[in-house]
Amino acid sequence: MSQKKVSLYRNIQQSICLLFVLVAPSISFSQDETYIHESKLANGLKIIVKEDHRSPTVAHMVWYRTGSIDETSGTTGVAHVLEHMMFKGTKKLGPGEFSKQVAALGGRENAFTNNDYTAYFQQIEKSHLEEMMLLEADRMQNLNLSEEEFKKEINVVMEERRLRTDDKASGLLYEQFMATAFNSAPNRHPVIGWMDDLKNMTYLDAQRWYQQWYTPSNAVLVIVGDVNPQEVFALAEKTYGKVPNKYNVERKIQGEPEQIGIKRFNLKAPAENVLVFLGWKAPKIIEGNIDVIDPWALEVLAGVLDGNQNTRLNRVLVKEQRISNGVNASYDSGGRSEQLFMIYGSLLPGKSATLFETEVKKIIKDIVKNGIKPEELQRVKIAVTSAQIYKRDSVFGQAMEIGSAEIVGTSWKKIDQMTDKIQAVTADQVRAVASQYFIDDHLTVGVLDPQPIDPKKKLANERAAANIQR
Repeated sequence: MSQKKVSLYRNIQQSICLLFVLVAPSISFSQDETYIHESKLANGLKIIVKEDHRSPTVAHMVWYRTGSIDETSGTTGVAHVLEHMMFKGTKKLGPGEFSKQVAALGGRENAFTNNDYTAYFQQIEKSHLEEMMLLEADRMQNLNLSEEEFKKEINVVMEERRLRTDDKASGLLYEQFMATAFNSAPNRHPVIGWMDDLKNMTYLDAQRWYQQWYTPSNAVLVIVGDVNPQEVFALAEKTYGKVPNKYNVERKIQGEPEQIGIKRFNLKAPAENVLVFLGWKAPKIIEGNIDVIDPWALEVLAGVLDGNQNTRLNRVLVKEQRISNGVNASYDSGGRSEQLFMIYGSLLPGKSATLFETEVKKIIKDIVKNGIKPEELQRVKIAVTSAQIYKRDSVFGQAMEIGSAEIVGTSWKKIDQMTDKIQAVTADQVRAVASQYFIDDHLTVGVLDPQPIDPKKKLANERAAANIQR
């Protein structure tokens, strides 16, 4: 499972937003830090526990600070491949036994890999927490990477790549877009890996990755739910505390040189509609410094452009001019990897990519010239607050929030400060970032030229996708 995080402002329940509009025109949200506790084991494993006693459940997550940006050419995709192999057995458990034990206890579990990290989680009734800890601590140190199981699983990963990228026009376009936008930054490589690298990968590549990065001092354990923190720390000492730490390899992630001219490419693939991706190089939070204004102003700008049916991109391009049947804006202020501010859309028949690009630029230029309206700014800030409340309605959402902040170098202690930073953004600051970063010299444009679709192949792909399993 590997996808870029969706913008903070998307998919927010309209009823929640309406409630805040009606009853709280100016509101802040903060979590009580007395319910969050942090400790560290002698082997370097950081443990963060958040109490939530609303139901007798617990989310148990192990985050490893390693993802596709730590890979090198020739072994792209190995982080994701190892994620698959982590379910294939240890010295104590056979292939698939990990998942069977979680299911037998009534829990759910999964894992995901992206540019910045790999994470594993279980959500379980609280009395089974120690069993989850024993299972994860076991595979943290005792993974059985057999050549036989690897050969089976690498075929599963290659089939996943075929169905989700090679045989999917939007996946191909996004992959080529990232490879074009970035010259040297490692997130120019797809998380799932290039097919040639997957074909030539061996179990020894996965084994080296496991030995290099899967160690307590490179991990964060996050537990949220109906727990007693001191009891959790004692259980962690009893289970994870026995895992020996390995030597941490020094990271040298390659940076990206400044782009000094627009980049364009066209891609031909079977599809129904023209797709257009626009992406501008954008700044991010560096080393947890949340006091820099621009990332927060860009987050707000993403919310002004996209977020509901009446935001600027949808109103102009979908409703008024009927150029697109769907348009989105995407920007992530965090992460260890380089960032883009992206606007992408699917075009209606007869509409050109040039027209789409021109009209998007007009929308940006209007913001630069005239700024944004007070009600637009207020709507985004309300959406941020309601999204935080919605996220914290589940123990899993809270664990995700804490873990993702920690793993990219921003402490959980700054999560509420980050929300406050967005609340403090002004219309002038949004206008300033629109002017500074949306320039052609930093722009990449990718266009999908749709080709005829083979109906038999489409049906076969749909059936295969439905059957894909880890």
